[in-house]
Amino acid sequence: MKKIRLIINNDIKKKEKQRFFIKKELQCILNLYARMVSNGTWKDYSFSSCTKEVSFDVYQRTSDKPVLRIAKNFKPNYFNEKFFIKDKDGNVIKKSEDLDQLINKTSWNKFKVIK
Repeated sequence: MKKIRLIINNDIKKKEKQRFFIKKELQCILNLYARMVSNGTWKDYSFSSCTKEVSFDVYQRTSDKPVLRIAKNFKPNYFNEKFFIKDKDGNVIKKSEDLDQLINKTSWNKFKVIK
């Protein structure tokens, strides 16, 4: 007969849950996405993840590089580097410890896509 073990307080599952945006963060990002799609600025999106971060990538056209990336950093060096916005070259435009504050205080009209 096989030995059965009871595992209590499994930390591995807790770490796996943190590897994506939580519901409140995702709702905030999708609300912004809906506004920008209705303006005609953004056309498509995707998610990308690695061990250090997960990001919401925004596209002008599906075949291009992402125009903007809204990312959540899992291992920030400083408290204000938990969430950040990167342009298509990978440069950090803005960073904050609160996603709502980052999205609401960013002027999205100045990020017009140049064809």
